[in-house]
Amino acid sequence: MNTKSKIAVFGMMVLSFAFAGNMSAQSMKEKTVMVGGAAMYPSKNIIENAVNSKDHKTLVAAVKAAGLVETLQGEGPFTVLAPTDAAFAKLPKGTVENLVKPENKAMLTKILTYHVLPGKYNAKEIWAAVKAGNGKSMMKTVEGEELTFWVKGKDLYVRDAKGNDAKVTIADVNQSNGVIHVIDTVLMP
Repeated sequence: MNTKSKIAVFGMMVLSFAFAGNMSAQSMKEKTVMVGGAAMYPSKNIIENAVNSKDHKTLVAAVKAAGLVETLQGEGPFTVLAPTDAAFAKLPKGTVENLVKPENKAMLTKILTYHVLPGKYNAKEIWAAVKAGNGKSMMKTVEGEELTFWVKGKDLYVRDAKGNDAKVTIADVNQSNGVIHVIDTVLMP
């Protein structure tokens, strides 16, 4: 190999390492949280992250069926209480299949928007609200009804209008347009 070739190869190697180093530095700047086997990036919006979670396929399909993709890709900010596929599986057999039918879009939208709070509320803020509320905090959803947050031990819970409780299993999954808190039960208005 002649000198010019060696210099060219060396230059390409330096550029490769510099580029790879820059990519690593960028990835390290973002504090990701693993949800459903995928890293959730704070620089991505709610939809961009949710579609990668293996635990939220039912939720993503429901959001698409309700026509809420654009909304949840919007500026926000939103706080999304995201039920897992296992949470949807707790519903009576056929419920999900029935809800995603076009004729049930209004009911599906009502249920999904009941899982969204206008604004960005991290777990620390919700805990503080619960403490200030002597053990509970009522928060109004995008759907219009309220949810009740409460604490048991070190766990944060949310109670729906029907009296069902959902445990926050993964808190503070930050997004570019809000935050997601993963829950283990579907909430019903």
